[in-house]
Amino acid sequence: ENNMVITYYCIVTLFIIAYLLGSIPSAVWIGKRYYGVDVREHGSKNAGTTNVLRVLGTRAAIPVFAIDFLKGFIAVSIFSLLRYDVNIPSQAWIVNMKILAVFVAVLGHIFPIFANFKGGKGVATVLGAVTGIQPNVALLCFAVWAVVFMIWHYVSLASIVAGCAFPVFVSIFSGSIYARHGLDHTSISFLVFSFVVAIALVWTHRKNVGRLLDGTENKIDLWKYFSDEIEKRRDANG
Repeated sequence: ENNMVITYYCIVTLFIIAYLLGSIPSAVWIGKRYYGVDVREHGSKNAGTTNVLRVLGTRAAIPVFAIDFLKGFIAVSIFSLLRYDVNIPSQAWIVNMKILAVFVAVLGHIFPIFANFKGGKGVATVLGAVTGIQPNVALLCFAVWAVVFMIWHYVSLASIVAGCAFPVFVSIFSGSIYARHGLDHTSISFLVFSFVVAIALVWTHRKNVGRLLDGTENKIDLWKYFSDEIEKRRDANG
């Protein structure tokens, strides 16, 4: 019984860590520290990679995306430590804990304790977290995102389409997540999770959907941003 108390304590601690990792407001900290700008007061007022790109440029957006991705990945991956606990019933149970950790990490990103509970939409964090569970599906979703973005230049549209493709890919590869752990049954919980993520992404982008329908959503020409950065560096160097 005492051992189970320790197990529960460890699990709760890991969830707290997952939330704190998700709460790292990379967009806010980088903007304030290196540019003297709170991105939540400019552009779309969203503390995410897209708004950082729009307000501060690629030099700030790249590390913001990397940090947001990594914090989701680490928040989920640390639950692999539970496999060393003899009280954990199965690997499938650990996978389910990882799925819950995705929600906790994204909750931290959307409502960060380190930034007055005003964060971003969590797309990069979701991608990192899902990579920590099923990298093949995450890679496919990112590929869908990239194709949609390159064709239409709308980050919001790319995120929504990639999110909706998530349960499709999970359905196709159902069971592979458990097969990687030597288990022989499909992950119903992961499939349900994928549908929840898809719905949540559409919901968090509902204002963007309205602007897409009205034709007022901002496009992002990534090449233009890179070109502008190169031009600024040339001007700075004389």
